[in-house]
Amino acid sequence: MSNNFSCIIIDDEQDAIELLTDRIGRLFNNINVAKSRHDWTGALQALKEDKYDIIFMDISMPGKSGIDLLKLLPNLEGEIIFVTAHEQYALDAFSVSATGYILKPIDDEALYTAMNKAIVRIENKRLATQPKNNATTVGNKIGIPNNHGIDYININDILYLESTNKCTRIVTSKGVYTSTSNIGRFREIITDDSFYQIHRSFIINLNCILRYESTGVVVMTDKMEIPVSRIVKNDFLKIFNSYS
Repeated sequence: MSNNFSCIIIDDEQDAIELLTDRIGRLFNNINVAKSRHDWTGALQALKEDKYDIIFMDISMPGKSGIDLLKLLPNLEGEIIFVTAHEQYALDAFSVSATGYILKPIDDEALYTAMNKAIVRIENKRLATQPKNNATTVGNKIGIPNNHGIDYININDILYLESTNKCTRIVTSKGVYTSTSNIGRFREIITDDSFYQIHRSFIINLNCILRYESTGVVVMTDKMEIPVSRIVKNDFLKIFNSYS
């Protein structure tokens, strides 16, 4: 699951677009301002052509208001955040399911709160589209489906992952979980550099190694002994020494 998000800014004032772009860049490094538009016709075309995770929209614009524009796009999927100098349109804004309503001049705290709310909604929608039997990531957590729902595990709590009969055991500092996803799936979704596959059946958290023994095994903090494959031994030792 990607943790990057695209957005479009729709405002008839170029200065307002530049200011909001700067604020977004300072607050979030995973949000890309992919496009901006100054008029409702250009905005309408842009929203028809491409999908955006977050749509920043001014309300008072020449020709049509931001709310009128959204009514032309009833199936729009992005999270809508209004950025406006007018307080009186708040109720109308939430009637079109807006995620946020920020008054100009922009307050960083209000912008941060609205954007975090939008990100949570986006991640929940992304998670809902994932196959039910697959492990997924949400922020710094992994979701492990089970018969009752989904267990969310902090990635930093994982000691190691072990491949067992086409499933994966996730051993953490707080317990052990089993996923029907194979270990290759976890190799794809865990992008943290602290995790290293030292054997075809094991991915370990380098921060949770107790020691390396000359017999070619690592001892983890739970005293589990895990063999280091000869194929990766040299590379592993270089990385391990940088962590030591």
